[in-house]
Amino acid sequence: MSGDADGTARRRGRPPRTESGDTRDRILVTAREEFSERGYEKTSVRGIAKAAGVDPALVHHYFGTKEQVFAAAIEVAFAPAMDAPEAIADGPLDGVGERLTRFIFGVWENPATRTPLLAILRSAVNNEAAAAVFRRLIAAQLLRRVAAQLNSPDAELRVELAAAQLVGCAMLRYVIKVEPLASADPEQLVARLAPVVQGHLTGP
Repeated sequence: MSGDADGTARRRGRPPRTESGDTRDRILVTAREEFSERGYEKTSVRGIAKAAGVDPALVHHYFGTKEQVFAAAIEVAFAPAMDAPEAIADGPLDGVGERLTRFIFGVWENPATRTPLLAILRSAVNNEAAAAVFRRLIAAQLLRRVAAQLNSPDAELRVELAAAQLVGCAMLRYVIKVEPLASADPEQLVARLAPVVQGHLTGP
């Protein structure tokens, strides 16, 4: 059995002490690509490991189960949206709807963030395990943080309704590609959606 220099046995798949620290990042990047190309159900830990050039046990060592790998990949891909609470807080409350709408469209219109988000959304729609991970991330990392900016007893419901408005639009525009919505100018959509989102967040 192989071991470290001091003779201590090393469990199979655990990286040696001298291994470069970028291995974990390489696995994560590969996992994100695999989930994007194959979807949640057709992606396996073994397939991620093969594409990353590592032992499957190493993937388990860093991330655990496939669900946990997916959660980590989502968190990285969804990181730009984590700035949303700060984005909506930076200004008067009567303009929060436009700021949030413009921010979300900015994330979706950027090809670098749109591609992984599309993979996440498709996986969440088609697989309950992926949907559960997506819900936990959205609820804990985004919706609750946005709701904390609102001074309302039903703040979480308000934020969820606003999110439903924007996610529904994203589904039709970027996933299903319904026309003329799919080809509409983003500024036109922001102008039409912002008052509706504002109503959800601060209306009576």
